[in-house]
Amino acid sequence: MSTAMNFSSKSFRPRAPDKGSFPLDHFGECKAFKEKFMKCLKDNSYDNSMCRLQSKDYLECRMDNQLMAKEPLEKLGFKDLMDKPSQQNKEAKP
Repeated sequence: MSTAMNFSSKSFRPRAPDKGSFPLDHFGECKAFKEKFMKCLKDNSYDNSMCRLQSKDYLECRMDNQLMAKEPLEKLGFKDLMDKPSQQNKEAKP
């Protein structure tokens, strides 16, 4: 019986998400990107690591349409997908 009392004495304090809330895409501005991402997930047995490029494109669309705060893609885990000057171009120059 004392166990039941312990559960009721603890209170749950909800907290806001780290990045805050963001509006829904009511006008479907990023619907095509979302559908490509969802198709990729389905085609790859829901292995999201196989769909990182589609995920990046979807988040870029949301940021471009003010559906989420602008955030550097490196901070969102896409540092390896960022355009970098290729090593070949450096080697080709005299």
